[in-house]
Amino acid sequence: MYKLLIKPFLFALQPEKAHYLVTDLLSFFCKIPGISNIIRGLYCVEDKKLERKLFGINFPNPVGLAAGFDKDARWFNELANFGFGFIEIGTLTPKGQIGNPKPRLFRIPEDNGLINRMGFNNLGVEDAVKRLRDKNSSLIIGGNIGKNTATSNENALEDYVFCFKTLHDYVDYFVVNVSCPNVKDLTKLQDTPFLMSLLGELKSLNATYSKPKPILLKIAPDLNNSQLDEIIEIVAQTKIDGIIATNTSTTREGLKTNKKIIEQIANGGLSGRPIKERSTDVIRYLAEKSNKAFPIIGVGGIHSPEDAIEKLNAGADLVQVYTGFIYEGPVLVKAILKRIIGK
Repeated sequence: MYKLLIKPFLFALQPEKAHYLVTDLLSFFCKIPGISNIIRGLYCVEDKKLERKLFGINFPNPVGLAAGFDKDARWFNELANFGFGFIEIGTLTPKGQIGNPKPRLFRIPEDNGLINRMGFNNLGVEDAVKRLRDKNSSLIIGGNIGKNTATSNENALEDYVFCFKTLHDYVDYFVVNVSCPNVKDLTKLQDTPFLMSLLGELKSLNATYSKPKPILLKIAPDLNNSQLDEIIEIVAQTKIDGIIATNTSTTREGLKTNKKIIEQIANGGLSGRPIKERSTDVIRYLAEKSNKAFPIIGVGGIHSPEDAIEKLNAGADLVQVYTGFIYEGPVLVKAILKRIIGK
């Protein structure tokens, strides 16, 4: 039904407009008594074989929704009805910001991909907290945090600390985002000296709470092996809890879409099937080179159960979907879970 009726209609709309139409309709219908239960009955899969325990958290299943879909923590309760084991909100910044000029989200259907240059558009971390207070108690939420575009790299640490403090009581784990290519100079924060300082500060701050929260680092797929070796060393030294591999890519290699269309779209982060192999390669490298010293959440190009299994076999402990969820529809999550349990 999704691919035959809903997807063609949505893909006729501008991508960002389609996103808000779908999520607003989902929010509306889930307010009608019984609708959430119907959706859960259609898409949720429960089985002991799916349960995972990672960094002290009991995940009902290993398939999550990646950051970017619910930036402002507006629809996490409704989205959970589609069977996700966890949902990551954000990227959130201290102050609300409008992000980059529109249009800033582009489909490339020939490649089953998206290119976005959203620019951390969000209403600010304090606004998100208002809604996180009403989250379903059993729902696992990750908080993806970043810096405001107007904040210089020299002062970036203050932004991450502010978000960390503000969100600490309302999320189950944190993701430090220094790898998004759509915020000016942000990827420079992947340099080792800054990461050591930032993660060390967050670890020290985390230790002051009675219930510390896991801290993960989200990395780009465009890092070379030498840089990945540095990431492994950073994790070892800072003792953060894990890695999310990977964010969107700046590469445009191997795309089937007409070059003129890609040139018109210009800059932005590429996601979806075109980065599937690179994302899996990064996961495998980290897992093998570190001797599986830390948990990895795999994301990038998961459009089928086989794609998810590939990442799990490469060394991922959990996986996340985003672009595949848009292209394949909500049945994707159920299909992955059923494949994992062998049904």
